Amino acid sequence: MSSALALTPATLAVVATVVLVAGVVNGVAGFGFALVGTMLLASTVDPATAVVFMILPILAANLTLVRELDADSLRTCGRRFSPLLAAALVGTVVGMAVLERLPAAPLKAGLGVLTLGFVLTAQRRVVLPGLDRARAGCFVETTPAMVGVGGVSGLLFGGTNVGVQLIAYVRSCDLSHGLFVGVVALVFLGLNAVRVGAAGLLGLYPDLVTVGLSAAAAVPAVVGVAAGQRARDRLSPRRRRVGVFALLSLIGVRLVLGGLGIA
Repeated sequence: MSSALALTPATLAVVATVVLVAGVVNGVAGFGFALVGTMLLASTVDPATAVVFMILPILAANLTLVRELDADSLRTCGRRFSPLLAAALVGTVVGMAVLERLPAAPLKAGLGVLTLGFVLTAQRRVVLPGLDRARAGCFVETTPAMVGVGGVSGLLFGGTNVGVQLIAYVRSCDLSHGLFVGVVALVFLGLNAVRVGAAGLLGLYPDLVTVGLSAAAAVPAVVGVAAGQRARDRLSPRRRRVGVFALLSLIGVRLVLGGLGIA
């Protein structure tokens, strides 16, 4: 079972700061709440606890962002990406079921590697050999591709809160930034609504205190997202990318070193 969070002023301050920062990043970039929040929290607490704790704040953040879709866009995008969402839901439940079996140190190092891998594949300065061919082969808007990407991504997301493949897939669908933000929020809203119930049924929450803190963390999550949304239009796309990728790189390195027992 995950380790319980200590109810101390220091813990409360860390949790509030982590969730607030994650919310700001998500509001600015349109993604990154789960990634930034989980990775920052996993740097200070048991990684499995960090994954489970962030479920309710992620749900709150995506409830805020999905409002960027109007009713017509919501229906259209729901139908368009339904195979992706359905496959991701199945993968997510399976990923959550194996979470408790993952040892802490390898899980922490793995989270760091995934974070750094996302930065490498999403950055535009250095061209990675074979990346465009892989995207062209996997990130096509067909039902089989959606089922494949959704299933694998859901499995990873369920066990780690890392949904970078889903983000990369939606980004490849040539959507406007506002529509991209809304669709990503829609996908993760559906996934996390299911995860709330699954976490309870699977006994992943260590105690009621952790559940209460997780629910309370929804408040700084929503505040952070709102602040990030207001700042979004004041920052150029390049500044948004550089800021988000720099933060993720620092987090990724810290997690890898921590998992290896170096830091």
